[in-house]
Amino acid sequence: MQTKRIIPCLDIKEGRTVKGVNFVGLRDAGDAVELAKRYEKEGADELVFLDITATVENRGTLTDLVKRVSQVIRIPLTVGGGIRSVSDAETIIQAGADKVSISSAAVDRPALITELADRFGSHRVVVAIDTKHIDDDWIVYVHGGRTATNRHTIEWAREVEQLGAGEILLTSMNHDGTKNGFAIDITGEVCEAINIPVIASGGAGTPFHFLELFQQTKASAALGASVFHFGEISIPVLKEFLNDQNIPVR
Repeated sequence: MQTKRIIPCLDIKEGRTVKGVNFVGLRDAGDAVELAKRYEKEGADELVFLDITATVENRGTLTDLVKRVSQVIRIPLTVGGGIRSVSDAETIIQAGADKVSISSAAVDRPALITELADRFGSHRVVVAIDTKHIDDDWIVYVHGGRTATNRHTIEWAREVEQLGAGEILLTSMNHDGTKNGFAIDITGEVCEAINIPVIASGGAGTPFHFLELFQQTKASAALGASVFHFGEISIPVLKEFLNDQNIPVR
């Protein structure tokens, strides 16, 4: 079994880390820079930093905050929100991001995935897929989970791989913030359908949820937010638990 990654996610709104349930009801979770420093110290493998209102507000990502975060950590940093062009991505990478994440912009103009992969390499291109279970199907949503598309999740995952994405960040909107466990079914199906790494997001509540994810799917990484922000799960304790269950973590 490949080594699994544990990745805290910082959803950013107006410069602060926030967290909600099912993409709504946001509450403050602390200072992004301080949280980033804490997570590196605790042994997080990577960080994901999502400017969750940049697309809706039609603006670029908070570049200054990216710089401040990148200056205090050495683990890989993925940044998303408001990236619509190669130029936008270049600005974020120059600010210190190791990878860029796109979602709405990829759906609006799929060629952007290829443009980014050609310019920076596939290993720096993450496509975030926000998906919701509706009428026995998993549908892709954009604009921070506000807008349904006509795209089916597994088909879209296959397409973004073909276009050059190096990784997929798959978030189940139904599970987001509920702490009832990851979406094992759709995560497993996406992992089987493609050959690039999948980061599973949405639903982490206990160490057993991480164990279940890694035992039952081929997900390469698990992302958590509020369980880490509010101290409900300690990353060192989680990693020790997974290693004890024969799940290799870094």
